[in-house]
Amino acid sequence: MKLISWNVNGLRACVQKGFTDFFNDVDADVFCIQESKLQEGQISLDLPGYYQFWNYAVKKGYSGTAVFTRKEPLSVSYGIGIEEHDQEGRVITLEYQDFYLVTVYTPNSKSELERLSYRMQWEDDFLKYLKKLETVKPVIFCGDLNVAHKEIDLKNPSSNHHNAGFTDEEREKFSSLLAGGFIDTFRYFYPDTAGIYSWWSYRFRAREKNAGWRIDYFCVSDSLKPYLKDAKIHTDITGSDHCPVELDIDLKF
Repeated sequence: MKLISWNVNGLRACVQKGFTDFFNDVDADVFCIQESKLQEGQISLDLPGYYQFWNYAVKKGYSGTAVFTRKEPLSVSYGIGIEEHDQEGRVITLEYQDFYLVTVYTPNSKSELERLSYRMQWEDDFLKYLKKLETVKPVIFCGDLNVAHKEIDLKNPSSNHHNAGFTDEEREKFSSLLAGGFIDTFRYFYPDTAGIYSWWSYRFRAREKNAGWRIDYFCVSDSLKPYLKDAKIHTDITGSDHCPVELDIDLKF
């Protein structure tokens, strides 16, 4: 089973930059996107053989997620059941026979860390949501988590230490999530691999210099460890300031 996650940073723009070519070439069983920046009816994607599920932010041109899947899920839910968090289209959950699949676009703490306190509450509530799902069946979750966990996960850790995405508080929340029973699949397979990132600023020719951050993830419940096959980061795929990430897992729908 092949799963893809990609923060497209505006799907309409990404479609003009090769989204459909990559979608067709990668031939995934499940394809999740974040930051669609759409409202209902603003795009019509022709993806034969895939069911489409969309979650839109109340605010126009902001946030938003979607999942395209070959197999119809048993159930679909949107958000995490907390009104404060569910205005921005950040979470979609698909239930299958043997697992839940969650795509998430984690709130950014913003410049000057103006949204850090909200982000901390989000982290606690999202982890509780995942653990509640886990009482029923294992969880695979993916998306732009807006945190580089360790120094190996970004090019310039010292100069970014107190910036959004690399604060001690955000990193500790991710450590707590892993300690709570989840696996960062890329680091599971490649614990010491440096210089592989999933996001680069549009400024300062960052992508050309590979001055990036690894902030896009596939994480799975510990119980799924025996089924993990590989994790990939498609650094050669452009079309967004993020690149797609992949999980290969020996599960069937």
